[in-house]
Amino acid sequence: MPEQQEYREYEDTGVEVAGGRLAVRRWPGRPGAGTLLAVHGIASNGLAWTRVAEQLDGVEVIAPDLRGRGLSREVAGTCTMARHADDLRAVLDHFGVDRAVLAGHSMGGFVACVAGRRDPGRYSELILVDGGLGFPVPPDADIDAVLHAVIGPAMRKLEMTFEDRAAYHAFWAAHPAFTELRGPDVAAYLDRDLTGTAPKLRSACRAAAIREDAEDELRNPDVFAAVHELTVPARLLWAERGLQDEPVGLYAPAVVEASGLRDEGVALHFVPGVNHYSVVLGHGGAQVVAGHVREALAAASTPAGG
Repeated sequence: MPEQQEYREYEDTGVEVAGGRLAVRRWPGRPGAGTLLAVHGIASNGLAWTRVAEQLDGVEVIAPDLRGRGLSREVAGTCTMARHADDLRAVLDHFGVDRAVLAGHSMGGFVACVAGRRDPGRYSELILVDGGLGFPVPPDADIDAVLHAVIGPAMRKLEMTFEDRAAYHAFWAAHPAFTELRGPDVAAYLDRDLTGTAPKLRSACRAAAIREDAEDELRNPDVFAAVHELTVPARLLWAERGLQDEPVGLYAPAVVEASGLRDEGVALHFVPGVNHYSVVLGHGGAQVVAGHVREALAAASTPAGG
């Protein structure tokens, strides 16, 4: 018989923020092992970081559902990168964490850059996972059209209802980037994105929150500039393949090299064999990301000049 996988213990709790109570998944760690604060993407939830957390036994991992998503769906207020950054500070304060490694996937990378610029003393390093480096969008472009073009099914789900959880899982199983993403942890991640009752389940992502964040992420020059104005160490991990498993990822090699990030001190790391989703949701991608987290935590614990 195959061995049963053992999972880390975790706790689900809430943190008071402006507008309500933010849902947080936390994997406790050992004293002195450090803390990872992990931020998900635009239409995702905190359980996107489960497989990364499983690779970081002993490290405290804190992964909130951003306002307007998952179990934080009902938290009121406009969504922007700055508002999410304020929420992250509240999360750190709630758990008594003075300083953490901050990782952000996709839109979470933009949140991480804004948070790192606003509160540099709270973060020892930023790990930007296929996110944080902006693309200009024409001022007359329709945000919904842009979102449909870029994230595709993750946007279509907002307009759909599902008969049951199995139907929602099947919707994602047909997604080209999810072909190899299976298992109870992926199922739990998908289930956290459901609200309502059968046969009319729907995504827990609030459509207005998605649009507000997209406007801020894609059109706010301060958000674009954040990755270029960091005063804390940072690294960008960019996936080989794209959001729908296209052979060229969200960040083409030429785009990364032309960004100027290397000259600005941001370490650049290509992650082969993964797409935009599997870089965190897949076992191989999660292992790579976790390795970078361990390096960042080790660097943070090394005395200056040591």
